[in-house]
Amino acid sequence: MGAVPGRGILRLAATAGPVATAGSPLFDVEPLRRVTTRLARARAVATPTLVLGSTQPEQTVRRDALARQGVAAARRRGGGGAVYLAPGAQLWVDVWLPRRDPLWVDDVVAAAEWVGAWWAEALRRAGVVGLEVHAGRASAETLEGLVCFAGRGPGEVFHRGRKVVGLSQWRAREGALFSSCAYRHWDPAPLAELLEVADDPGQRLDELLRPVAVGLADLEPPVTDLASVEARLLGSLADFALP
Repeated sequence: MGAVPGRGILRLAATAGPVATAGSPLFDVEPLRRVTTRLARARAVATPTLVLGSTQPEQTVRRDALARQGVAAARRRGGGGAVYLAPGAQLWVDVWLPRRDPLWVDDVVAAAEWVGAWWAEALRRAGVVGLEVHAGRASAETLEGLVCFAGRGPGEVFHRGRKVVGLSQWRAREGALFSSCAYRHWDPAPLAELLEVADDPGQRLDELLRPVAVGLADLEPPVTDLASVEARLLGSLADFALP
């Protein structure tokens, strides 16, 4: 059983039109359905990109702010809230797990817990302590449906109560795709300015989101080399197993 590491680059033009569908290069999952081994890919963006969850309405987005800031918009297959990506500002890793893999779990709630354990092990190798992988159902936080990093979902990684790694999953009959993201620094301001919240110009949302997460470079000790974390993740996937 082998893992196939890779790197994908997405280049989307910012647009005032409809949000790009899951058929865009970064979120095209159809080729993965033919893969019969574990596969991990670190993704990167060439331009700032707002990524919506699969069921988030397009009305969530402030299109005037998108155009003004030159931000692209796309939609992932997995559910959950919005994520803001910028070049070099985060580590985004997609993992495909075929249904016959030993890590496969039919229970959708428990299915992502191994992904969190995999991330936590990579961060512990970088010297980080005090990590927690959320087990059980997602929390019912008010902002969770709007912003990915505002809630607690299965398999997500936390450090002393603040989210470090956000997750979403998409399941098919052949397997499951887990999308995971950790920021270098957690700065919710660019994201808050792009989201439509009634009677809020973005500043209050920014204030509400600021304490909910933490970036890798702000952990103890700081993890500043995202490439080394990526290498640990991709290099360990083939043999990773839960205790």
